[in-house]
Amino acid sequence: MEHDGDVIAELIADHREVEEYFARFDQAPPGSEERKRLVDALTIELVRHSVAQEHYLYPAVRKYLDGGHALADRELADHGRIEHLLNELQQRQTPDEDFAYLVRRLRTEVTAHVDEEENDLYLQMRSNVDAAVLQELGDKIRRSKKTSPIRPHPAAPDEQPAGKALAPDLGLVDRVRDYLTGRRHT
Repeated sequence: MEHDGDVIAELIADHREVEEYFARFDQAPPGSEERKRLVDALTIELVRHSVAQEHYLYPAVRKYLDGGHALADRELADHGRIEHLLNELQQRQTPDEDFAYLVRRLRTEVTAHVDEEENDLYLQMRSNVDAAVLQELGDKIRRSKKTSPIRPHPAAPDEQPAGKALAPDLGLVDRVRDYLTGRRHT
C-alpha cells in the first residue's frame, strides 16, 4: 500500500499494516496456506520498511538528534534480530512445528521495536527536525520501497554506502526469484 505524508506518517502507516498482517495471521487456520501467504506479505512489508529506514531515517537520526549514533545503532540491532527471524520463517512451512512459535517471536520483536520508535524516536524527530526535511525523507522512503529488497538478506551490509548501493540489485533479484517460484505479493 502506498502512503503519503512526511517520514513519520509514512512509517507509522507501515506499522499499522504490519499489525494488520499479524491480526490476519491469528485469524487464519493453523497450518494453512493462508498463514504462509500472510507471512510472505509480512516479510515483504518488514524488509521494505527496514531497508528504507536504514537508508534514509537512521542517517537523519545520526545527523539531527543528540545521541543519534547510539539510537541508530540500537535500531539497526533490532532490525538485525527481526531479519534473522524473517530468514528463519522463510525456510519453514506452516505445518512445521516451530512456524507459529517463530511468528510469535517475530511479533514480540516487532512490537517492542515499533513501540520504541513511535514513543521515543519519532517524537524526537518531530521535535528536532524541520518539517520540510521530514517531508523530503518521506518522499525518499516511498521511492526507496519501490525497488528495495523484499526478502531478508541478513548478510547484506546495513551501513552506507554499501547497503544503499546493493539494495536495488537485491530488490530486482528478489522480484525475479518470486516470479519464478510463484511467491505472490499482497
